[in-house]
Amino acid sequence: MLKKNKVLLISVLLITIIIGIGFIPAMHQGGHEPATESSESINTIFDSLKYEKSIHVLAMLLLGFGFLMVFIRKHGFSSVTATFLVVSIALPLYMLIKTYTGEEFSIVNIDSFILAEFAAASLLIAMGAPLGKLKMDQYILLALLFIPAYILNEWIILESGIFEGFVDVGGSIVIHAFGAYFGLGVVANTLAKFENQPECENDSISNQFCLIGSMVLWIFWPSFTSALVAPNEVVITAINTVFALCGATLATYVFTRLIRGKIEIEDIANAALAGGVAIGSVCNTTTPGYAVLIGVAAGAVSTIGYTIIAPKVEKLIRGTDTCGVHNLHGLPGVLGGIFGIFISGTADIQLGGIVVTVVLAFVFGKITGMVIRLLGQKEIPYSDEDEFITSH
Repeated sequence: MLKKNKVLLISVLLITIIIGIGFIPAMHQGGHEPATESSESINTIFDSLKYEKSIHVLAMLLLGFGFLMVFIRKHGFSSVTATFLVVSIALPLYMLIKTYTGEEFSIVNIDSFILAEFAAASLLIAMGAPLGKLKMDQYILLALLFIPAYILNEWIILESGIFEGFVDVGGSIVIHAFGAYFGLGVVANTLAKFENQPECENDSISNQFCLIGSMVLWIFWPSFTSALVAPNEVVITAINTVFALCGATLATYVFTRLIRGKIEIEDIANAALAGGVAIGSVCNTTTPGYAVLIGVAAGAVSTIGYTIIAPKVEKLIRGTDTCGVHNLHGLPGVLGGIFGIFISGTADIQLGGIVVTVVLAFVFGKITGMVIRLLGQKEIPYSDEDEFITSH
């Protein structure tokens, strides 16, 4: 076993070095064609503004997702470390693949960096489904297999021309739904493997840390949706996003009280974010009034997902969705994509893109899950003890 672990660790190091070597021929490109000194200065300003948003998105990836996933009481070290690892793989791997498969040889600029962050966000969503049931090496393998699949779906839906006119500027489908259904594919048909194993536990302290992550995501979500929109659309995109989050938060409170009788903190920490997921497709084209309504619908659907739909999905796929990514990202993501029909006016293209994304995500997730299982099974599910030094 020790020899096998050493081989895996060396493999991770070699992969990291190979990714680094891959960037050596790539030179920086600003992504613009400046004709004058004035236009070059303007482009530099725009890039600087995008850089600030990219740091907000990075905060979402590490602080937001990281803390959101420490709700598992004895799995905090694992959740945060896995977040670090998959983000560290996703960012350079996405940019490396795009560098050698794009129209130009070198695509190292702020736009490609933000797109890499979007891919990392989708990966973290997918990771939430099997969270607590994978060894740390398996999270790394998950990241290595997820990014190429994500890039393929991104190309089919947004770049190939097959679904020309597909509306999804904030990633309701390409980012959120893809990550959620990929994660469901990973955990499909694994329920029996974890029978009679330790259960996923939380307590007041772990849930409070989870709420911190939720608030970080809530605060920076406007930067996520407006990161790549046209400059004249930034303000309305940010306002629409905040209003959608407000609508979802209020709807979550109402529905968690109506369905459960009392407030379930899991609903507040998760479903309150559903407005940010659903508004993604139309964040730059709708109005604040409609944004609130979209948020209310998303919050309601997400809360119903956590309370009523989740057990049915678990039974259907014979797997456990640890973080409830289907409830927060899958259902609201699809809902957001459907709202895009009213903007694009082409139901066949919008619905076609949604169906293709969901099917590809689940199939690639299922294949990835089968490959991941070749590395064995975590000794103690939902615990740090089998891989971390916990006696500090």
